[in-house]
Amino acid sequence: MAMSSKHFLGLGPHGFHRVHYTEWGEPANDKVLFCVHGLTRTGRDFDDLAAALENTYRVICPDVVGRGRSEWLDHKSDYSYPQYLADMTALLARSGAGQVDWVGTSMGGLIGMLLAAQPGTPIRKLVMNDVGPFIPKAGLQRIADYVGKPVRFASLDEMERYMRLVAAPFGALTDAQWRHLTVHSARRLDSGDYVFAYDPGIAEPLKANLEDDVNLWPVWNAVRCPVLLLRGAESDVLTRTDAEAMQNCGPRATLVEFAGIGHAPMLLAADQIKVVQDWLSTG
Repeated sequence: MAMSSKHFLGLGPHGFHRVHYTEWGEPANDKVLFCVHGLTRTGRDFDDLAAALENTYRVICPDVVGRGRSEWLDHKSDYSYPQYLADMTALLARSGAGQVDWVGTSMGGLIGMLLAAQPGTPIRKLVMNDVGPFIPKAGLQRIADYVGKPVRFASLDEMERYMRLVAAPFGALTDAQWRHLTVHSARRLDSGDYVFAYDPGIAEPLKANLEDDVNLWPVWNAVRCPVLLLRGAESDVLTRTDAEAMQNCGPRATLVEFAGIGHAPMLLAADQIKVVQDWLSTG
């Protein structure tokens, strides 16, 4: 089944904006899975997972506004979770599904958690990839240190070398996987140089809120659906202590850790895909 490329209009405080997404699987399938990426990533991170699941699900992988092929916002303060929730709600409505399952990496996991905590939520099962209701300041600071930096690359090879450095916590990916992530992280300028395919302005709200840890435990405790919690064993965003706490309160997550990986498992490796596939297929 081929991947298709689509878009819809989201509405924010300062007008409409175009949100791009890819869709896999049978268009008539009412069993729908949303896969939502991390802060600076794109929906194409999920190509391998979507290919593995497209015979079971219609898989929808958005580029959150300001990333990938989605439009950039003029007012950078609009890069906020209320806007992301509104856009995903519009996409949920567009999908036509009464219920969906959700896989979210980092930011995408928080979006899923915030939606799953709402009364009447359409989320049936939730996979949170290396993120929880508590994010230490130190983890946020590490991300803020590189997000939005004005870096340019003369070639994709040069960009890939940089990615392998800053994204080393992703773990031991194959050459093909690093190339895939690089190609779909890149935007080519008229000059021929490459930059990352996200609006550097997404960093502004993040850097404005580095004074405190993120604490969303009340939101976690409001979630009622089953949750699979994935963790990179070396993660500085989801600590082992917090992951264990998530097993004992709220929806009492099922925890799976991946050795030798930090923030975050990219769900490209066969063993990681199998964990998600097996869990989604039960119940």
